[in-house]
Amino acid sequence: MPTNVFDELEARGLVYNASEGAREIFDAGPVTAYIGFDPTASSLHVGSLLQILALVRLQRAGHRPVALVGGGTGMIGDPSGKASERPLLTREEVERNVAGLREQLGRFLDFEGENAARLIDNHDWLGSVGLVEFLRDVGKHFTVNYMLAKDSVARRLEQEEGISFTEFAYMLLQAYDFLVLFDREGVTLQMGGSDQWGNITAGIELIRRSRGRPAHGIVLPLVTTASGTKFGKTEAGTVWLDPQRTSPFRFYQFWLNTDDRDVEHYLKAFTFLALDEIDAIMAEQRADPASRPGQRRLALEVTRLVHGDDGLERAQRATAVLFGSRPPQDLPAADLLDIFADVPSTELSRERLQGNGVPIVDLLAETAVAASKGEARRLLSGGGVYLNGERVSEVDRRVTMEDAIDGRVVLLRKGKKDNYLVRLG
Repeated sequence: MPTNVFDELEARGLVYNASEGAREIFDAGPVTAYIGFDPTASSLHVGSLLQILALVRLQRAGHRPVALVGGGTGMIGDPSGKASERPLLTREEVERNVAGLREQLGRFLDFEGENAARLIDNHDWLGSVGLVEFLRDVGKHFTVNYMLAKDSVARRLEQEEGISFTEFAYMLLQAYDFLVLFDREGVTLQMGGSDQWGNITAGIELIRRSRGRPAHGIVLPLVTTASGTKFGKTEAGTVWLDPQRTSPFRFYQFWLNTDDRDVEHYLKAFTFLALDEIDAIMAEQRADPASRPGQRRLALEVTRLVHGDDGLERAQRATAVLFGSRPPQDLPAADLLDIFADVPSTELSRERLQGNGVPIVDLLAETAVAASKGEARRLLSGGGVYLNGERVSEVDRRVTMEDAIDGRVVLLRKGKKDNYLVRLG
C-alpha cells in the first residue's frame, strides 16, 4: 500500500518547496512522478544522488518513478543556477552521455513489478517537434513577462552577457516535457532541486492551461556543507558515481571526511536508515565524537548503495591499508596507486630490482625517504622503516622483484605516517 512520501521527505528535511496539494496527492493512491537528469557528462555525481534517492524513496513507498534523461534538452543547457551559458554539446556527445546515465540509473531503480520504474529520453519527442507547432501549442500559454520573472532568467539578465534565446526557451522545453509525460505516462508530479522551481511551476501552469487538470511539484534543498565548501567537490575534483572516475575508495573517503556538523543531515538525506536509528547514531556521536560513528556509518551506507557490497569491501580494505591495519599486498597495484596517488613517488626501472636487486639503504636514500645512506642505516636500526607494511631492521636487506606488488609497486614507509611509493617501469 503506498505511503505518504511527502511526510517522509519532510521529516528528513528534504522538502524545500511544494505546490499546493502536493502532500495530499500521496493520500489518494499511487502517484507517478518524474525527475529529469541532464546528460552534461557520461556519469552523474554525488550532487545528483539526492534526486536519484528521491525516486527510490517513491518506488519503495509504492509509487511509480520516471527518470527522464534529457537527450533533447541536453542539446540546449539549463540556465538554472548558472552564471554563464554552458558550452553546447554535439548530438554524439549527448547520446554518449545519455547511455552512461541510463546504465547508472538502472542500478538504483527497479524496472519490473507492479510499480516498475520507467527510463525515458526526451529526445524521443523534442527531436521531432516542429518550431511552429511548438510555438503554437506551448509558447502561446506563456507571456514574456511570466518568463522574465523567473529567478533563473532574472539572475542571468543582471549579468553583463545576459541570456541567449536558446537558454531563455529552456523553461518552455521542460514545461513541455511535463505535459508529454502527463499525457503519455500519467505523470502528475515533478520533483527536482530547488533551482528547478521555476521550470517545474511552468510545467504545472502548462498542464493547467492546456489540459484543465492539476499537476504538482516538489523541490528538494540544494545540498550545502557547514564549512562553506561546495558539496561534492574535493581537492581532486568532482566526486562521481562512476567507479572509473571516482574509485570506491575515494568515494568512501569523501563521506568518511564529512564535517561533524553535516553528519546528521547527510544520514537523513542520503541513507534509508530509520530516523530513530539515526538518532541513536547521533547520540553515540555526541558521546564519543573522536570515534566518528556517524561518518563511518554514513560512508558504509552510501558506498554500499552506490557501489554494492563488492565496492564497499574494496573501499574498506583500501582504507585499512592506508592506515596501516592491513598489509598492502592485500590489494592489487592499481588500488595502491589510487590510494597513494598523492604521496611522494619515484620511478624506478624493473631491471634495477631483478637478480639481487637494490640494497634497501641505497633505495631509501635514492627515493628521499632518508636524507642520506647514513640516516637510512640509523632508521633501519631503530625499526623505523617499513617495506610493503612490514618493518625492516636488517641494514643489509636487498629489495628485489619479489617485493614488487603485481610487479609494479613497492611501498616504503618511514615511521607511522610517511609513505613513499616506488613505481616500476
